[in-house]
Amino acid sequence: MTACKRNSFFSAHPMRIATLLLATACPGALQAQTSAAPATGETLRVDAKAKSTPFPHFWEQMFGSGRAILTLRDSYRQDLQTVKHVTELRTVRFHAIFGDEVGLYDPDRKPIQFAQMREAAPTADTANGIYNFSYIDQIYDGLLDQGVRPFVELSFMPRKLASDPESQHPFWYKPNVTPPRDYAQWDAMITAFVQHLVDRYGLDEVSHWDFEVWNEPNIDFWRGKPAQASYFELYDHTALAIKKVSSRIRVGGPSTAQAAWTGDFLRHCKEKNIPVDFVSSHVYANDTAKDIFQSNENIPRDRMVCRAVRKVHDEITSSPLPSVPLIFSEYNASYANEPNVTDSIYMGPWLATTISQCDGLTEAMSYWTFSDVFEEQGVVRTPFYGGFGLLAEHGIPKPAFNAFAMLHQLGTQRIALSSDSALATRTEDGSLVLALWNYAPPDGTGATYTKPPAIRSPGREFTLQLTGVSSNAVAKVLRVDETHGNVMTTYDAMGRPAFPSREQIVKLREAGKQAPPESVKLSKGSLKIEVPPQGLVVVIIGKGKA
Repeated sequence: MTACKRNSFFSAHPMRIATLLLATACPGALQAQTSAAPATGETLRVDAKAKSTPFPHFWEQMFGSGRAILTLRDSYRQDLQTVKHVTELRTVRFHAIFGDEVGLYDPDRKPIQFAQMREAAPTADTANGIYNFSYIDQIYDGLLDQGVRPFVELSFMPRKLASDPESQHPFWYKPNVTPPRDYAQWDAMITAFVQHLVDRYGLDEVSHWDFEVWNEPNIDFWRGKPAQASYFELYDHTALAIKKVSSRIRVGGPSTAQAAWTGDFLRHCKEKNIPVDFVSSHVYANDTAKDIFQSNENIPRDRMVCRAVRKVHDEITSSPLPSVPLIFSEYNASYANEPNVTDSIYMGPWLATTISQCDGLTEAMSYWTFSDVFEEQGVVRTPFYGGFGLLAEHGIPKPAFNAFAMLHQLGTQRIALSSDSALATRTEDGSLVLALWNYAPPDGTGATYTKPPAIRSPGREFTLQLTGVSSNAVAKVLRVDETHGNVMTTYDAMGRPAFPSREQIVKLREAGKQAPPESVKLSKGSLKIEVPPQGLVVVIIGKGKA
């Protein structure tokens, strides 16, 4: 669940709490010689000049992160730049821009007291009201300086505006998740906040930002009663206050966990004539069918996310507002801290198959998160605990980081393939880029690292029969798997230290780097590629004489 969401160890479902304990030390390195069943085979026939459909990179243009104040840290900004270097990262989302630690709202602020103590007359600068934009400006200036726009999640409630100031969410930073005690004061704050952004950055810039009302109001991030009706009241006030500044500014919701409320939300907006420029929702691959579909199906992790995305997509198209864009402002393979999932090579094929299935259903999907500079459960206690980020503590690349970097190479035109384990694309310069993967379930789930079994699922051999490219072209082959771009083997060999030394951190950063590309020559337009279990391969064949 979002910012805090189910993807934190606190959620609306108590059973989730136990699964989110930090990972403990575990057995040694997984050996490259691990035995596997015999490889299976698949032949793919691909014409590089075949008819194609647009393939925008919807999965890598928006990322999530922890809470607003973390953006001021140097480690956060370094990680942001690192991820931006290998993806199309354009926008970033985080919680708690209205958190008390950011300091926006304080109706009891008396800025003239210090001046009075010095017997000096108050100035305009020391008597400028109840809003303080100092950290707000530093947060957004820092993003824009790196060429990244904010996706503005409007949360949580300032304590002095909360209907229940003592009602706190269990996250480590204790956000207040109650409705405002006075909607007139909330409306005034929203208008002042948005007007300040327009004054500082200009309407032409801010009109490219998205403003999302709250975070996961259908679970424990909202304590209005009843939940849906009270959230709709919050949305109505917020959307109208934003549009009071300018009709050009985009606002949306309901930012729900588990793909919920879309139909009801759009019907409400239509009936009440409330502006809505996009629908947002969240899903994680280990959410349950009961929570999302109210069914008892056993939907595997490699299918859950896009099943949920399609559900919301179809609810929009059948609603009174069928053209509203869809943004999944949080997704990942797990809402829990599962080392064998989000820290592992599992993420390569999981990400590839999710992209393949979700293509065409959504405007954007925001991976939760780009970095483990993150404190929902408290200060990080060990680099690899199943955190959500592409980069572990100390900027160490995980296999998921390398998977994103590889899939960034895919083209912007998709060529149809009858395979559930391959993507074929064409770049603007005519190069052919394919992704091939061998999906296998995680080697254990839960908060404790589990050594993979001695016998794993089989390898997979792809025979590529290519036309529209030179029959003897040289292909560049990128890999992430057990022995390529996998920092975990080195971390295991170190004994999984909770607090690596400076020298160990250097080694881990080096071990986490993407493996050097292989060069393989086609033979009469044919190429064989073997992909081990939980492996991902990207094959790039430059434009040449066919």
